[in-house]
Amino acid sequence: MAANMKAVKLRIKSVETTMQTTKAMQLVAASKLRKAKEKADASKPYLKTLKDTLTDIAHGNLDFGSPYTRPGSNDKWLYVVIAGDRGMAGGYNSNLFKFMESEIKGRDIEVLPIGKKSVEFFKHRNIPIYSEAYAEVARIGINDCFEIGKLMCRAYREGEFGHVFLCYTNFISMLSQVPEASSMLPLSDFVEVDDGRDYVKPRDLILYEPDSETVFNEIVPEYLAGLLYSSINVSVASELAARRTAMESATDNAAELIEKLNLYYNRARQAGITQEITEIVAGAEET
Repeated sequence: MAANMKAVKLRIKSVETTMQTTKAMQLVAASKLRKAKEKADASKPYLKTLKDTLTDIAHGNLDFGSPYTRPGSNDKWLYVVIAGDRGMAGGYNSNLFKFMESEIKGRDIEVLPIGKKSVEFFKHRNIPIYSEAYAEVARIGINDCFEIGKLMCRAYREGEFGHVFLCYTNFISMLSQVPEASSMLPLSDFVEVDDGRDYVKPRDLILYEPDSETVFNEIVPEYLAGLLYSSINVSVASELAARRTAMESATDNAAELIEKLNLYYNRARQAGITQEITEIVAGAEET
């Protein structure tokens, strides 16, 4: 009985230590989440401005054409996949990878992974990796996004890929983060208008130097960089929200387990005391 009670006591101390860790991780994630959401919101106006500019150029000029708006020359896909660097974030990484497995099924693909977990996942499944230069999402800054944007544009322009897609986890709410995939190239949205009305292309109203297509092509890498940077910020916010929720659940489970162990320990202790009293009384009666 004594040995069993000692094991329970050690178990309680172990769970208490774990609960302190999960509670600390929950508080850290909650603290970082607010800043991550602010950063994600702050990156949206820049992206919107670039998108509006590209739309104005594409819709406001006659005989407009760009290699980035035309379908690719082959059917190979490049997926830029944003995942986390660490685990302990609930289903954040696993949900993204399940979504990716259904998304890439039957396609000839290469991936550009962002995040250590993303690199590990695709290496484990022997899926071709285009580059590992951006494997740590925590170190990705706006300059890295510009480099990736130029890299994607060059690869698409040279015919290495016919489609470039971005896969990340969108932040819906504190309790909901949803994996999504969106097309980056070709930029068909900028030359197609689907608002239910007949669209009449206006005459050239703005003079671009040297010409509208050149200006458009120069802005595209900037736009893709802005799109990628915004998606990384949203993904980081999603990861922190998922980690906060997971650690909160783990802390609650640890507290519940401690309560059960304490109850078991007190019952065993009471049973031991009762047994000792019974033995003392029985010994007194014999004398």
